[in-house]
Amino acid sequence: MIHETHFKGWTKPGPVPPGLASGVTVESHETLDAISGHFRLFQLRDGHRFSTDDILTAWYCTSWCPTARTELDLGSGIGTVGMICAWRLPGARFVTVEAQPESVTLARKSARYNGLTDRYEIREGDFREASGRGQPCPCELEHDNELADKAVRAPAVLRPEEKFDLITGSPPYFPPEAGVPSEHPQRLACRFELRGTVVDYCAVAARHLAPGGFFVCVFPTEPAQLTRVESGAKIAGLVIIRKRPVIFREGEPPLVALFGMMRADDLPEWFRGQTWEEPPLIIRTRTGEIHPEYSAVKLAIGFPP
Repeated sequence: MIHETHFKGWTKPGPVPPGLASGVTVESHETLDAISGHFRLFQLRDGHRFSTDDILTAWYCTSWCPTARTELDLGSGIGTVGMICAWRLPGARFVTVEAQPESVTLARKSARYNGLTDRYEIREGDFREASGRGQPCPCELEHDNELADKAVRAPAVLRPEEKFDLITGSPPYFPPEAGVPSEHPQRLACRFELRGTVVDYCAVAARHLAPGGFFVCVFPTEPAQLTRVESGAKIAGLVIIRKRPVIFREGEPPLVALFGMMRADDLPEWFRGQTWEEPPLIIRTRTGEIHPEYSAVKLAIGFPP
């Protein structure tokens, strides 16, 4: 991964967190990698690794909601988006929700290493649990008696009164049947819809946005996939107010886009039916070099260009 000694002439910005003094150790099956400034991220050597999609989500949301005091990260995985956001929003408090115990363990180690434990709460659970009732969505209970029995005992991962200025999510893109059974379970859950879809992300975000709050997610722009995110937003009462396509190599079509949403009720009526589509963000030039704008994006999150 990235090591500062590879980038002569570039200095890491921001304060130095506790790091090694925190007492957190790197196990043989883990790596500890640079993410933002002096912040580091624990990852499995053979598991899910942070991606360009994660970096862009964190950059985009903090660029367009730079005064957020509270943030919720849904399906937070190993904590990539949340950690970058915490570095860029040093005064904000965070709640992250992740269902995979292995990823939660890694995220908690990163939070301790980066000195974030006083403002960064990591909750283990399925964010689709109905807020305040400790239950999954009613539609699920109708078809699963065992789930219904467990629901009475399960605590809600998010309380109904909890509201956030900024909510982020990197939903999995593909249905379960498209998965490879032998793939590492951590990677599988990050890519395939084992615990909900982009529709669920939109629904939960809409319920927990503070007045005037902002929800950002990344999702594919292929027509059928674009329809899914647009439909999810509409069903949840959200308006996609801005969208930024992402081109991974200059000259090719965009594969994903960044979506910025607000609740329709927080917007003037005349504004609710429009979306500002920004110029595409290009990751690499035709010759394979990092595009200048993406270099600027990386610098903005304290990452070597």
